[in-house]
Amino acid sequence: MVERIIGIDPGSRITGYGLIDVDRGQLHFVACGVVKTTPKYPFPNRLNEIFEGINEVVQLHDPGVAAVEDVFMSTNARSALKLGHARGAAVVAVMQNGLAVHDYSPRAVKQAVAGYGQADKVQVQHMVRVLLGLSGAPSSDAADALAVAICHANQFTI
Repeated sequence: MVERIIGIDPGSRITGYGLIDVDRGQLHFVACGVVKTTPKYPFPNRLNEIFEGINEVVQLHDPGVAAVEDVFMSTNARSALKLGHARGAAVVAVMQNGLAVHDYSPRAVKQAVAGYGQADKVQVQHMVRVLLGLSGAPSSDAADALAVAICHANQFTI
């Protein structure tokens, strides 16, 4: 049975998304990209852009489950709060489409794809490309989202 997973890497400016199919333990790339918000818009409007963008992706690709990266504790509380709001907009978008949501820490996601919880963005991009057999590397935000989806797939195929 094929399961389609959407992975989401939330951000208040750029939210990455990535979709993979898992078929008998094999990972297959479906799509990836980003939802970019309009910098000149007030923050609530940007949250709506995230909601609408993720909602559109979910309706287009019809995943069965969502995996979302958790908010990490940064040194800047204001940034962490904005990230939490962006994450909330994405979570509500997938839940409005009836999907279950699974949360993964940044460390768990990096561990799942690179084997090292402190892997940098370039390492994550490279490993996502290798694991999914992509001819080119996706943007860092899309690669992070694909990594979240792979992390979720690994929870059930190991």
